[in-house]
Amino acid sequence: QVQLVESGGGLVQPGGSLRLSCSASGNIFSISYMGWFRQPPNGPREMVAYIRFGIGFSANYTNSVKGRFAISRDGSKNAIILQMNSLQPEDTAVYYCKAALYLKGATVGPERDYWGQGTQVTVSS
Repeated sequence: QVQLVESGGGLVQPGGSLRLSCSASGNIFSISYMGWFRQPPNGPREMVAYIRFGIGFSANYTNSVKGRFAISRDGSKNAIILQMNSLQPEDTAVYYCKAALYLKGATVGPERDYWGQGTQVTVSS
């Protein structure tokens, strides 16, 4: 019913930059928020940044990426961009896009969570 397609991961040296994109498509009525989570090797999945789809499009970040990462909506599309600057080895992880949304239907159902397939980000010299 809903697909999230991610792109933009890769290998970068410390101090470098990468840009991740995520696009949602399918039977979408409205999106509450979209964001990025990451899971390092042998570690738990954690929230990186998310942006609310509404008045103001407020964004939130985990403390470790504040001032280095910026999340934004891609125009009027159901898509987001994560600009990652000053990358460090500890940013190495699989990055997953998540969308919380409502599906089209005869009635408004519950908010549902969807995840992308993940994209690898490796920061290494």
